[in-house]
Amino acid sequence: MSAFAMQHDMLTLTPLRSVGWAPMLHSGTQGRLALDGNERWYLVHTLPHGERRAQLHLGAQGLRTHLPTIEKTIRHARQLRTVRAPLFPRYIFLILDLGRDRWLSVWGTVGVSSLYTCNDRPVPVPEGIVETLIANSDEANLALFTSGLTTGQSVRILSGPFANFVGTLERLDAAGRVRVLLEMMGTAVPVAVRRSAICPAA
Repeated sequence: MSAFAMQHDMLTLTPLRSVGWAPMLHSGTQGRLALDGNERWYLVHTLPHGERRAQLHLGAQGLRTHLPTIEKTIRHARQLRTVRAPLFPRYIFLILDLGRDRWLSVWGTVGVSSLYTCNDRPVPVPEGIVETLIANSDEANLALFTSGLTTGQSVRILSGPFANFVGTLERLDAAGRVRVLLEMMGTAVPVAVRRSAICPAA
């Protein structure tokens, strides 16, 4: 697979645009990851569960990366555990200036499987995709899917005891408070969740 365009559908970035993401404007993160001159975003494929390890070792080389994350709930042995996980498992985004950076060293970085290329040259991510992901993350770097949502819309809960339940968005205010109505036993039950814990239902 040599072109980022071939990965675009697999990364399911289209739904992010369709829900009308709008910038959250966290100046610290955006300033650190702002592109300069000939810098572009590129796609790195990591080893299984190697996203953070690759990010750490790329950072040790002075390279800047972005790893969008979500919180999800794992059910095991009748217990619930909420963990932070990559939004796109085995993928991280990397800033490179191909005329300045020693990009061939990325291939040998701990945690990295490959850097997506075409004709032996890295393929840049289409402009605006990573910027949108960064702009729609909170201070903890959790991806937010709430921009563009409206009351009455069907949403899926991502984490907590009601993970994977689909309900109706009843309230979403500027302070980030969210209330979702879940149908249980024929009754609509209001449930309060964090803003980062919901996304549009497919």
